Amino acid sequence: MTTTDDFAHVFTPATEPGTPTLLLLHGTGADENDLLPLGRALAPGAALLSPRGKVTENGMNRWFRRVREGVFDVEDLIARTAELADFVTAATRTYDLDPDRIVVSGFSNGANTGAALLLLHPRLLCGAALFAAGAPLQGREPEAVDLSRIRVFLSSGMDDPVTTIDQARLLASQLEDRGARVEEHEHPGGHRLAPEALDQARDWFERSRF
Repeated sequence: MTTTDDFAHVFTPATEPGTPTLLLLHGTGADENDLLPLGRALAPGAALLSPRGKVTENGMNRWFRRVREGVFDVEDLIARTAELADFVTAATRTYDLDPDRIVVSGFSNGANTGAALLLLHPRLLCGAALFAAGAPLQGREPEAVDLSRIRVFLSSGMDDPVTTIDQARLLASQLEDRGARVEEHEHPGGHRLAPEALDQARDWFERSRF
């Protein structure tokens, strides 16, 4: 049985009543502290749950294995995503969180993992703010799950060489086809968390009223 001890993580309780929990998923080479400033900027006062990916690649933390850059080990992604979903469920019990008010936010590898959580574990989350995410189940059509209660913000770089804009748009299409309410923000940059994207995401979060 998965417990909160199974992932190195940081948990920061909410400082404002009635706020959701932000699940923060770092990018390749980062750790559980990397996206805490993003969480505080995106949803001031919300609880923050920020685990560390358990896969290492050349000494860098990741959420799942890949064959090479841009090519995922999809079976490992599926298994690691299930493990992460179990951790989040355990954390809701340990930290007395509302399981119906968890929003994932991630960058790059973490954003792809957040997208996989939406498609593979649709009842785990109520929303997502993902930066530089693409369709995670490469070459596979996700199951026809019901995402009608999910709100999603996607930020993508038009010149991103790692997560191409076509992959970002494919993810948006997959989510919309399953009923999610998706708001897309495309910026002219590359593989980064653009400042203007954060501004757009903060506005989206406030309007979403999770």
